[in-house]
Amino acid sequence: MEKGISSLLKIVMRRSLPALATFVAVMGGAFAYLSVTPRVYETSARLMLDEKQTSVSELGRDLTQIANSTPGGPSPLADQAELVKSQRVLDNAIKIFNSQYKVTNEQNFGKDGLTSEYLRKNLSVKIVPATNILQISYENKDPVLAARLLNAVSSAMVEYDIKAISSEATKVKDFLENKQLPIARKKLQQAEAAENQYRQASGIVSFTEQTESLVENLASLEEQERTLSALLEQVRSQENSLRQITDADTLNTAYSSVRSGADEELVKMRASLAELEREFVEARLRFTFNHPKVIELSQKRDAFRQMYEQQLANVSNSNNSVPANQIASDEISQELTSKLITNEIERLAIEKKLAVVRAQTADLKARVAQLPIKQQPLTALVRQREESASTLKFLQSKLEEARLAQAQQVSNIRIIESATVPDSPSSPKKSVVLALATIFGGILATGIILLLELMDNTLRDARDAEQLLNLPLLGVLPRLPGKTLVLEPSDRFLDQVGLVEPYRMLFKTLEFRNDDELKKIIVSSTISGEGKSVVVSHLAAVSAMLSRKTLIIDADLRRPVQHTLFNLPPKPGITEIIEGRRSFVNAIQKTDVDNLDVLTCGELYGRPSQLLESAEMKLILEEAAKEYDLVIVDTPPVSACADAATLGKQSDGVVLVTRPSFTNKEMLQKAVLELTRDRIPILGVVVNGMSSLTEKYYRYPVKSYQPTKHLTAGRRR
Repeated sequence: MEKGISSLLKIVMRRSLPALATFVAVMGGAFAYLSVTPRVYETSARLMLDEKQTSVSELGRDLTQIANSTPGGPSPLADQAELVKSQRVLDNAIKIFNSQYKVTNEQNFGKDGLTSEYLRKNLSVKIVPATNILQISYENKDPVLAARLLNAVSSAMVEYDIKAISSEATKVKDFLENKQLPIARKKLQQAEAAENQYRQASGIVSFTEQTESLVENLASLEEQERTLSALLEQVRSQENSLRQITDADTLNTAYSSVRSGADEELVKMRASLAELEREFVEARLRFTFNHPKVIELSQKRDAFRQMYEQQLANVSNSNNSVPANQIASDEISQELTSKLITNEIERLAIEKKLAVVRAQTADLKARVAQLPIKQQPLTALVRQREESASTLKFLQSKLEEARLAQAQQVSNIRIIESATVPDSPSSPKKSVVLALATIFGGILATGIILLLELMDNTLRDARDAEQLLNLPLLGVLPRLPGKTLVLEPSDRFLDQVGLVEPYRMLFKTLEFRNDDELKKIIVSSTISGEGKSVVVSHLAAVSAMLSRKTLIIDADLRRPVQHTLFNLPPKPGITEIIEGRRSFVNAIQKTDVDNLDVLTCGELYGRPSQLLESAEMKLILEEAAKEYDLVIVDTPPVSACADAATLGKQSDGVVLVTRPSFTNKEMLQKAVLELTRDRIPILGVVVNGMSSLTEKYYRYPVKSYQPTKHLTAGRRR
């Protein structure tokens, strides 16, 4: 909570100047408005729409709406509110005003005098919520004149309402009596005749009762159909079982089987035939096939079998002989076959009855389906008859009201509060104007702050950098005075503890946070102008001051600045080493700071990327790491070229320099993302150029912990 309030206060302080200017401008406009705006007085009167004053008040309101209101008005009260500003009412109000008060029109109202347009311009009407009351207000520079004009308008409104009700009541009475009532009676007669005629033709007496009767009958038939279907399934199941037992394919076959098995003569003949078969078998076993006894028995058996088959065909229902295996010769077979015949007959009867029930059901369904179709025209005819009857009744009631309204000269409008002379002006209201200006100015100032914050996509402080990048914050560096930017002579910077300590803390942070010894550090930024070259020079100076043999390599071959910061010649440098014109040792230049050397860029080259990508550049970095304790490489911004990424692969890590209110957040995030994707180690972020906020990131304010003068002087000696 405290962190959020602190951040909010920082934003307000940062944008305080434009916000304050906006607020002051709004308040100045409010005071200017109050000083030039003329005083206007407002008075009001109240009119009530009295619905219970007379028995014809409702018709009076309806007639007034027809005569004067806008079509589609929301309510009679709203129509009366519009009527107040109508030309007729205002002209009548002017007549009443001129007759009651002797005033000079030109003096009060200009050349044209008092006109309806002049009166309408400052006249306002509103409906008091949840009431039948109209509040009429009028504004004028003269308070007495405002009250008189508004009272004249109220009187004109009452007079107009009386005339309107009487006139419209007469018109409505004549219209209803001579035109509408005869037409309504004729329509009712025609509707009744058409309804009766259709009822006789369609046979519909009562749609509800007839529908209920048909539905009940249909339900009964459907129940019978379900019962017969279940019974039919049962009979069919029994039939299938009996057919499997008796092997009877058809009803005729079953009938013939039963008759053949039950006929006494056939029974005797089957017994005799069986005896002959037995004798033939015995003879065949005893004699040869050509033996007279065998031949005699064979002929006798065949003749008897022919007689049996002829008798079996006579007994059969189809006059065809029944196979022996299908003859119900025993009592059980005869009983089962008889049941099969009975079951078959029962099935046929059920199927016929089911077909009849289904036909009746379909007929009832068709009648039920046709009944609503027949009912639709009847419904329309009944509706026409009822509408005609309702219309006739309504017109008759309105005719009676019109007669009463014509006879009684009344008004639905009453003046319940007359206008009085106002004591104080209604506008401009100083307190309201100043309050609104204050609110609007505050909102506008807040909007300006939010707009500027939304439009500004730069870093704000160190905490913002940490939250944005999710990278370690290596240090927060102060904004350096102009005379300390150039490190020649070096005592301008190295003798000021308030400037040295932040760089020393940065150096120690780099040293402590890495397990391995850092030999080669690449320093870059996202865009030009974030102070990465100054950070390189001053960090190297502090490293050298701490007895580290340090080398600065100015690898920014497009815009080199390290030689200017140390007041050194631009060459020899990297270009001369790569081209073979100088050795590494001969190209190194000493500085005013002990233990600190600089390898400048050398002569500017048309294709700097080619030099940095060369094998010689890699050898330069390796040789520098062998000869020096720390090598700090100044490279171009990450967004400008790939130099920092190229050299970062050959180093221990990259340090990104940012600057509050200058570094673009999106570009910074993109740079970090690209370095991460390329697997280039990022040591962390340095926030450069902080001012009053710098001291919050140290355990003690650096300004309050300066060395004593005699110690400083002694060190110089």
